[in-house]
Amino acid sequence: LKYAEIEPVPCISTPAAERIFEDKATEIIAKIKQDVTRHRYGDEAHLDTTVKKLGLVVPGKAYPQLIELREDVTEEGELAFTMVWQSLDTPYKMWAEDKRRKRYETFFGPDVGAEVVKVNAEQRMVGIRLTTGGPLSDEYIAE
Repeated sequence: LKYAEIEPVPCISTPAAERIFEDKATEIIAKIKQDVTRHRYGDEAHLDTTVKKLGLVVPGKAYPQLIELREDVTEEGELAFTMVWQSLDTPYKMWAEDKRRKRYETFFGPDVGAEVVKVNAEQRMVGIRLTTGGPLSDEYIAE
């Protein structure tokens, strides 16, 4: 089954994030971390059905590839959980559409805010950053 093996993705975390993960992580965040930090077999890519359901796969093009997870703590003491993707074929503006960003909050929710971060434009890396503590306000997004 070597042909269909997908390597685990690394999780880059701070000691502070590690301390609060168990208390703050939602069930969905914990499940994503558990799923993608181990070997998978027979899938197109980590979270391939997720990116497809979110409309982030351009027909006839390659799936965005999950590269790593990043965990940190926000100034408010919430968990920030970022899924970093290499998206060679799906343009950043598609990831960042406001309607889609709001959908991330419900898709990965409840009780998370979602924002899209440009990680590395040259390498076409984009992040979906989930923050515990509830959906982000329009005022927060406008900042």
